[in-house]
Amino acid sequence: MSKQGLSRRNFIIRTASGVAVAASTGWSLPAAAQAAGPRRGGTLVASWGGLEPQALFVPGGGGSSPFQTSTKILERLLKLDEKLEFQPVLAETITPSADFKQYTIKLRQGVKWHDGADFDAKDVVFNFIHHWKPISAGIALKTLSRVEASDAHTVVLSFDQPTPEFFLKSILAGQYQLLVPRHLYEGRDLITNPLNNTPVGTGPWKYGQWVRGSHVQYVRNQNYWRGGRPYLDKLIIRWWGDPASRAAALETGELSVAYSSPVPARDIDRLLKTGRVVVDTRGYENSAWTSTVEFNQRREHVKRREVRQAILYAINRQFIVDTIYYGRGKPAISPIFSSNTQFFTEDVPRYPFDPKKAAALLDAAGLPVKDGKRFTVNLVAAAWFEENAKLGQYLKQALEDVGIAVKLDSVDRATALKRIYGDYDYDIAISNFTAPLEPVPIVTQFFTTDGIVKGAAFRNATGYSSSEMDALVARLMVETNPAARKKLAAAFAKLASTEVPIVPLVEIQAFTLANKKVRNATTGANAQGESLDDAWLDS
Repeated sequence: MSKQGLSRRNFIIRTASGVAVAASTGWSLPAAAQAAGPRRGGTLVASWGGLEPQALFVPGGGGSSPFQTSTKILERLLKLDEKLEFQPVLAETITPSADFKQYTIKLRQGVKWHDGADFDAKDVVFNFIHHWKPISAGIALKTLSRVEASDAHTVVLSFDQPTPEFFLKSILAGQYQLLVPRHLYEGRDLITNPLNNTPVGTGPWKYGQWVRGSHVQYVRNQNYWRGGRPYLDKLIIRWWGDPASRAAALETGELSVAYSSPVPARDIDRLLKTGRVVVDTRGYENSAWTSTVEFNQRREHVKRREVRQAILYAINRQFIVDTIYYGRGKPAISPIFSSNTQFFTEDVPRYPFDPKKAAALLDAAGLPVKDGKRFTVNLVAAAWFEENAKLGQYLKQALEDVGIAVKLDSVDRATALKRIYGDYDYDIAISNFTAPLEPVPIVTQFFTTDGIVKGAAFRNATGYSSSEMDALVARLMVETNPAARKKLAAAFAKLASTEVPIVPLVEIQAFTLANKKVRNATTGANAQGESLDDAWLDS
């Protein structure tokens, strides 16, 4: 498999007391354990910084909760490892033709679905045609014209236009391109299939039981193709309703490992001082977190670019980082984050905190203060994170400081998903997304017309549509020269930062907390979606 040649980034977490924790190295493994190798047996309980998913597997995404639950059962063709190199999973090799219009995929042999059926090329063809292209990858596979199984373990992809190797491999290693069994999904609606709540996959873990409101239990796949794994006997993913209860569960040992900033940064010190909990920032290289503000293009006032730009000058991003995130992050510059060593550029419009300029721009837009206010907006904060609720309170104050009246609704996960992505019932929304290194389609779909899919979570809910943006992203999809792609990505970032229908406010420094006995909890570039086949307990 080809290497990306990307460098790792080292991070320091500064805890609430100002103590620097060297998190990039993770927790050390005792010499005796290193010599003995992985231990077998035991039960690992995992969680994250959010709540229970709407389904254990959601075709097309559905957020971090179903991503965590589905990836223990369902597998991808490729993965990105902790060195940011593509590694084989169910595909052994993926080879482009000289013109990059055809790719040959050689599949791993001897793999079986959990029900005993053989995994083969027909499964991959089915997923490309019925799952990935129409649902999960969307615009990313727009130019895919033909998918054929040349034999039981070989798939040939044909594209109408050249398709960059890094782009295609990033898509196939991405969050949403999980393989489902053709023999159980063919002829049935993929999105509403009841199997999405009891998935059947090829992964190291089989579905055991889902106790709604509490946890999902997995059992070891005795016939997993990676011989000898998983090391654990049992895996449980459990949800705690608030950060305090997650912190308590970590402290008592009831919770083994929790991903994606499971507790507020102010609690890190206390947990580390117990001597039972360790912190790690590895495993988020391909899933950089952000908090966003989104402007509904269907609503008066905020549908105007000059109004959106004016509002951004009223927001103090450094204050948000320092006060709400306890310094664990940095102000975002554009939808392509500074941690993205492939595509980041600083050459984008910026909106430094300047309330006087915000007020002047609103005046110039013909929106002066009358009877104590300029206009009123409905601000919806997706309060699945404590920080989002606090961010909603801050934005309400910041906007009111420049004369914009705010009706704030901080809502739970189900309500937020419905109001923002289903009903488009908001003027301004506070949400989140995670960005991989490759901007198409996960990042770009927030800005493209093809990204407008009513009811699809974490897509283009703003309704922003621009022929210039669509054309730019289309070019980004077919440019095979890496240097030229980097220039196109920079042009995308510049246009997105000019139009600002959705704006990342903070590049959040995500972290994992775990019991010190847990090993291999943060392997891979997107730890929350790793299968945990190599995790073990040093006890």
